[in-house]
Amino acid sequence: MSTLMSLVGLARGALQADQSALNATANNVSNQNTVGYTDEVVSFNAGATVTLSGNVQAVVAPATTTNSLRDRVLDQRVQQQTQTQASTAAESAVLSQVENVFSITGSSTTAGSTAIGTALNGFFSSLTALAANPSDEPTQQSVLSAAQTLASDINAASTGLSGVQDDINSNVANSVTQVNSLTQQIAALNTQIQSNDPNQDAGQLEDQRQTDVTQLSQLIGLNQVRTESNGLTLTTTGGTVLVSEGQSYALSSATVGTTTAIYDSTGNDVTAGISGGSIGGQLTAQGVDLPNATSALDNLAYQIGTEVNTQNEAGLTSSGAAGQAIFNVPATAAGAAGQLSVIATAPGDIATAGTGEGATGNTNANALANLVNLANASGATINDSLSTMLSQIGSTSSMLQEGNTTQQASLTQLTTQQSTLSSVNLDTEASNLTQYQRSYQAAAQVFTTINTLLASAINLGTETTVS
Repeated sequence: MSTLMSLVGLARGALQADQSALNATANNVSNQNTVGYTDEVVSFNAGATVTLSGNVQAVVAPATTTNSLRDRVLDQRVQQQTQTQASTAAESAVLSQVENVFSITGSSTTAGSTAIGTALNGFFSSLTALAANPSDEPTQQSVLSAAQTLASDINAASTGLSGVQDDINSNVANSVTQVNSLTQQIAALNTQIQSNDPNQDAGQLEDQRQTDVTQLSQLIGLNQVRTESNGLTLTTTGGTVLVSEGQSYALSSATVGTTTAIYDSTGNDVTAGISGGSIGGQLTAQGVDLPNATSALDNLAYQIGTEVNTQNEAGLTSSGAAGQAIFNVPATAAGAAGQLSVIATAPGDIATAGTGEGATGNTNANALANLVNLANASGATINDSLSTMLSQIGSTSSMLQEGNTTQQASLTQLTTQQSTLSSVNLDTEASNLTQYQRSYQAAAQVFTTINTLLASAINLGTETTVS
């Protein structure tokens, strides 16, 4: 009798194990299209036996263990590659905005194809025309108009670069808000996982946490450390703690001068320690790419203004007066692009003649027209300075785009591997469903047979209907 009762317990355990497996299969199928869901696999654990005096007295029913098909090393590689790809994508986007500011299109960085290049050509072409007819007032006026156009285009580029920085400030502030929201969610999931499943795979709770970590990686570079009880600690690449167990630590951002700074939860400036993700990419653009473009534009504006002013002041106007400055230029190159303006107001302010020449003299007009190809103390002509600036912007942008394409391909390969491992395969689930159903039916049949035997024993072998 005791043996039959042991078999009842064994059959009941088998039914429970098969039911767990069926539930896991149903859960997999229903979550096939759920973003971030990891396929759950059921493992059957063999029942233990109890032996007394060398004889098996009882068999413990089998049990099941459900584990998600995840590779933590692969997950972390995906996270790291996501940070890198998001960073270069964000920096590349900023460089594309800078290209738009200078009217750089496609792969062309030719000076003549840009707004400033066109205006520069127009200005020096007007000086060449003036050299051919130095006393003609309409031609003199066209020089002033061309100078105004050139100054306006340089001013517009300076304003455009400031607008790019404003966009960075706004985007980083929004991204920091998203970072704080995600770290709060991850900390809350840490608490749930440690409360419910501290020593085993947490299933969909862990799927959600990993999804949040991946989203966080798109925003900011991370280091992650798995702790006891299946917890997770997250820090920035610079070591600033974002999540520790069930506690999150918020970042904040502020505009300091014209640029954005990032602060930790205690108010320390951690901007220098932020890299990776879209925030890291934009901070790199803010710290390197934009200053380079702004400095090059300022130097160009300063070179144009000072060289034209110096040459005009060396000549004589058609009335015989000494030439004066044509452009307003600051004392140093810093900020010159935004401050460049035309201060000459009358057509006769252009000093066309050289010393000893009359109203029709054109020596100084020729010298003004030739400035575009005259090297300065650094050995660069005005055309050289413009071409170098545009080339650096274009090549940096192209390099970032190519790098991002490569990084995206690598990320796609990793996510494909992750999906191959962890996604739900309906064919496999159909096969498992059949197997678990048949196993359940077999256990149920054993239970029915034992029930019949018990009824026969109770009735001393007399056949009777068991209800």
